[in-house]
Amino acid sequence: MTISTSIVTALVVDEDGETYRARIGVAAFTAADWARIERALAGEAIHAARLLAGHLPENLETILAGFGLALFPQSLAEIVLDCSCPGWQKPCRHLTAACYVLAEEFDADPFAILAWRGRGRDELLEALRAHRVSALSHIARHQHPEPVSSTPAAGTFWQAGPRRRPPDPDVPGSLHRGDAILEQLDPLPLTAGRYDVTDLLRNAYHTVTQRDPGLPERRHSR
Repeated sequence: MTISTSIVTALVVDEDGETYRARIGVAAFTAADWARIERALAGEAIHAARLLAGHLPENLETILAGFGLALFPQSLAEIVLDCSCPGWQKPCRHLTAACYVLAEEFDADPFAILAWRGRGRDELLEALRAHRVSALSHIARHQHPEPVSSTPAAGTFWQAGPRRRPPDPDVPGSLHRGDAILEQLDPLPLTAGRYDVTDLLRNAYHTVTQRDPGLPERRHSR
């Protein structure tokens, strides 16, 4: 008997000395199914420990049921039976004998049923080991985060620009207008009720730029 993904092949010797090939097929779990199963098993250290000891996790069927899967076929409709004998009845006695031996094989090596479903022992344990290493690395990165550089990145929004040069000295007789900036802008197509927004801003600029007699004179042309 040989067990591989989806197929069990058994060479059965009949009473008449003839040897017949009996095959038992079942659908293997998909790669996506196995990825979910492996993550679930790796999430609990006890599962990995039991697998390393050669035992299946006690609640493996519950884990699989959560993904809509079952370790063992639930009916003959989920199994494909084939035998090279001339008999028409399925399962024939050769297939029946193969099923008995297969059950004994599963008892002796629980990983055989996993191999039948598409994941051999070494492949499964390696996948679980990789998941555990990845999880430990993730925990370590969060416990010991990399230091964050205090140097601001070049060109960021908050980086100071070049220092502005002092304003030119006043020209005698020059006129300082607080609303000069409005003359440099395109007309604003905005109104506030029946007032033009530009006129309202002009009055506001005149108000806030009026010099306080107690303060030194400042230029407001920029």
